[in-house]
Amino acid sequence: MKTAIVHEWLVNYAGSERCVESFTNIWKEAPVYALVDFLNEEERKIILKGKNAVTSFIQKLPLAKTQHRKYLPFFPLAIEQFDLNEYDIVLSSSHAVAKGALTNSYQLHVCYCYTPMRYAWDLYHSYLKEAGLLSGISGLSAKLILHRLRTWDIISSNRVDHFIAISNHISRRIKKIYNRDSIVIYPPVDVNLFECMSEKEDFYLTASRMVPYKRIDIIVDAFSAMPDKKLVIIGDGPEMKKIKSKAGKNIEILGYQDSKVLKSYMQKAKAFIFAAEEDFGIIVVEAMACGTPVIALNKGGASETVIDNVSGVLFNRQTSDSIKEAVMKFESMQDKFDPSSVRNHSLQFGRNIFEDKIKKYVDEKSEEFFSGGK
Repeated sequence: MKTAIVHEWLVNYAGSERCVESFTNIWKEAPVYALVDFLNEEERKIILKGKNAVTSFIQKLPLAKTQHRKYLPFFPLAIEQFDLNEYDIVLSSSHAVAKGALTNSYQLHVCYCYTPMRYAWDLYHSYLKEAGLLSGISGLSAKLILHRLRTWDIISSNRVDHFIAISNHISRRIKKIYNRDSIVIYPPVDVNLFECMSEKEDFYLTASRMVPYKRIDIIVDAFSAMPDKKLVIIGDGPEMKKIKSKAGKNIEILGYQDSKVLKSYMQKAKAFIFAAEEDFGIIVVEAMACGTPVIALNKGGASETVIDNVSGVLFNRQTSDSIKEAVMKFESMQDKFDPSSVRNHSLQFGRNIFEDKIKKYVDEKSEEFFSGGK
């Protein structure tokens, strides 16, 4: 069976690109199609095994390398220009438009879905507000574009034969928006790159890009109100100035750090704090792979990866008070968290398990489809 992989854009090695890495591990001969491909040599070797992706006309547009997202209105058109007719199986890796690739009735299309297009649906109002597009001609234009994208998004969902969601949280969103059922296969986490450390130091850790939805602000508010507890923050972003202005003397802000430094802090921290409602949250699993319990919001992917009172503590409200209560609960039962048990829990999200599940599912659906059992 000839297989093709369709992905949105290839510009760095992030969460969805880790999945593409696994897809090219499984289907070694499969070409990868993407709107743009600006990977560096090291990333290309990992994700595409040294090959180049087949790209769209957006690759050649001005400033596409750094500002490709500004060509959002052209994404549906661009993804539909890929001629995939020679392939039996198309695997789309989609959080925006990849699932809209055109296939015919003799092709099996399986979509690994990270989320329906968030800025067109559940983050629509937040996106307009943060971008300053609530009013004026620019605002009206943005609203019209996103309205048309929603229409296209619904139509293009019917091009997919089978959806795979990255979490139950996303599976519910797929059902809500597309009215389609999906199975859940959690994305790969390279847990074997993290070693368990049993001896913990007396500090808490959070690490994230500093953008509003990550809610680093309420973590800082919580620890500023608990001056006897140390918090270390790793990350940078637009909210850095705001976060610094809120931080008490017990909060150390390190800014951006490379993966080795981040891993070292994750191994030594008594607990990792996570307040975002994420689709999955790879860093939560990485912290647990270090044997570090996680104090996390009981929504989104973290509610599925963290077991309350076993691999961490879950809190129900996205507020500083709720975080404070969770920290107090954690400290009252801290001795019950065994680092090796926390790490063992993380192993179920390993890359080898992901690849086995994805291959088995696609093989099963291929057998059904091409034997006439669609």
